[in-house]
Amino acid sequence: MHKEHHVNSSETIRDIVIGMSDGLTVPFALAAGLSGAVNASGIVVTAGLAEIVAGSIAMGLGGFLAGRTDEDHYNSELKREYEEVERVPQEEKREVMEVFADFGLSVQLQQEIADELEKDKDKWVDFMMKYELGLDKPDPNRATRSAITIGISYIIGGIIPLSPYFFIHDTQEALLFSCGITLLALFIFGYFKSKLTGQPPVSGGIKVVVIGALAAAAAFILARAINNH
Repeated sequence: MHKEHHVNSSETIRDIVIGMSDGLTVPFALAAGLSGAVNASGIVVTAGLAEIVAGSIAMGLGGFLAGRTDEDHYNSELKREYEEVERVPQEEKREVMEVFADFGLSVQLQQEIADELEKDKDKWVDFMMKYELGLDKPDPNRATRSAITIGISYIIGGIIPLSPYFFIHDTQEALLFSCGITLLALFIFGYFKSKLTGQPPVSGGIKVVVIGALAAAAAFILARAINNH
């Protein structure tokens, strides 16, 4: 028996990826940068928590606005399609025929399908939205759910690089532990993200680690250079 394996990356998974990737990278770079300038973990913790709160709100708001924009765009196009099937039905039928012409159907069959769709304006408009414009009806709760998912994912990701500073006073020592657990978390995150999207998981994990390490190293070097200057 033939079995097809497809990756169905849901919108929730995408939101988790967005929140976790930024949550792991940005606070990690901030903590590394501050570790190069100060020697008190309390300052790093305070600044890190402030960044996590601000970042999670900003990222969540971005996800909410993106979801609302998609919904507003869909409703605008839906209204326009209803107006067009009323005002220029023959033009809309021609567009239906063009869709099926791309599938190689005969002109006669194209005409029959267009005539059938004309009988039900709701299904006709739904067809045009999906196959002419490539738009699916968005979930009305999508914007709120996206904001919450991205925000929580950012917080979880951000706590990981910051956690050693809660227990270790010396920032240099805390940074070493932070690098260890954060790079491990980045690799695990990149591994499973790549696996979900059908990419080579090991190389995907390594790429995420390299990006996070470069961001943290740049912040640390810059902060140390400014502090020494």
